[in-house]
Amino acid sequence: MSGIVKGVPSRGSALLEQADGLSDALGLALDKPSTQPLTSRLYHALREWIQTGRLVSGQRLPSTRRLAQELGLGRNTVLAAFDQLLAEGFLVTRHGSGTFVADLPFQHVTTTDTASSPAAVDGDMNLSARGTALLAYCPTQQGRHPAFVPGVPALDRFPHAQWQRLVRRHLQHMPMDWLAYQVQGGVPALREALADYLQLSRSVRCRPEQILIVQGAQQGFELIVRLLSDSGDEVWLEEPGYHGAQACFAAAGLDMQPVPVDGEGMQIEALDDPGHPRLIYVTPSHQYPSGVTMSLARRLALLEAAERHGAWIVEDDYDSEFRYGQRPVAALQGLVEGARVIYVGTFSKVMYPGLRLGYLVLPEPLVEPFRRANARLHREGQYAVQAALAEFIARGHFSRHVRRMCDCYRRRQALLRQALAPALACGLRLSEGQAGMHLVAWLDDAEHERNLVDRAAGEGISLSPLSSYYLIAPGRPGLVLGYAGTVEAEIERAGRWLAQAWCELTSD
Repeated sequence: MSGIVKGVPSRGSALLEQADGLSDALGLALDKPSTQPLTSRLYHALREWIQTGRLVSGQRLPSTRRLAQELGLGRNTVLAAFDQLLAEGFLVTRHGSGTFVADLPFQHVTTTDTASSPAAVDGDMNLSARGTALLAYCPTQQGRHPAFVPGVPALDRFPHAQWQRLVRRHLQHMPMDWLAYQVQGGVPALREALADYLQLSRSVRCRPEQILIVQGAQQGFELIVRLLSDSGDEVWLEEPGYHGAQACFAAAGLDMQPVPVDGEGMQIEALDDPGHPRLIYVTPSHQYPSGVTMSLARRLALLEAAERHGAWIVEDDYDSEFRYGQRPVAALQGLVEGARVIYVGTFSKVMYPGLRLGYLVLPEPLVEPFRRANARLHREGQYAVQAALAEFIARGHFSRHVRRMCDCYRRRQALLRQALAPALACGLRLSEGQAGMHLVAWLDDAEHERNLVDRAAGEGISLSPLSSYYLIAPGRPGLVLGYAGTVEAEIERAGRWLAQAWCELTSD
């Protein structure tokens, strides 16, 4: 059984609540080949449906006379089955009203709907403490992306046809040995293309051999945690910070030490008792979610702290390609020769999330153990897709796509600001938005945050509460507004709604 829920109807019970539906379902059950007497088969079918929630507490059953007629059975056969269920407490009779499913202390519900409910998970799945902690960082997924979901690129602007031609060609001419298990760390052509790109665009110090291709940044985080930390080790991470990294560290049982973020990025000097971190997670080029860029002084201080503690800095450079009106900021990894930094990149934002490709730039001593562990734990794959991506980069398609997306996101951000102009006049404050794919609306009242988030959900608008990105409650209230993956017409609609809702809220 997948869960214990009291009085919760299953998906199938909607049909069984109708007398005709129950008769039809029982008829199908009784038609199955069996050596048992009809009374026994009818009794077992009804008892199972009551126990599994297909017949719910308080549900009225057809009369024995009607049920016998519709099933083509003798009435005594139906009466005997009902009497047995009445004796065992599965059914109750109410004088003058009929026969009903008893109000049971519990019902085992086996359907898809209830198996995914919190009660089902908490009550019967016996999750580990680590698994329970992890689920706190795993929101319920939505089937589509409503307006303002952060982190979603403009999928409508991706060059699908061009990309599909490349992938199809590499699939058709794929070397036979790519069908076997791979241990190379990724297609050499892709690692070479990435090394050239990162050196030129991000000032990353690397050779192709230092790059390990992984199935997204999240898998990269997991490899880092597995190989470089033990349960109970301390990790410093930004406050507020990225849910995906928080989930990874929580699942590994690390002691998470939130470090405040201000206008210059992570403030390690603000820690009262800094301890001895094993890992330091940071998004220095475009802090998530606040959007600030870490100052040079803070970067150098962070590198010095990592060296002093023998810690590894995990530099998540998730959307550094998208900058508006300012030059790209050099990666933390390239500031100092031999820095204790692991650079993490992803194609989920600049290409599309379903590609499931990311990469690590590893210091020389870590290359071999990471490559071996990745091949053992996760296996390597998608070599044809990796080869297509290498050609996509080498032919200049990648850089042209980045430029187009920068133009697109600049326009969409401007459109959002325009739609929110009435709210700005009513006191709403927005982040500068000089980079990235989202804006932050800063609020001063937690009640305003809750009110707007709840009301927006009914309008098909996703307002991510800024306070949820904090490990230590209460976090600063605000709204994280993703605009990159929202089409222009929807930005205008959702923006106008938010502006009106904000002005109404603050005028009360």
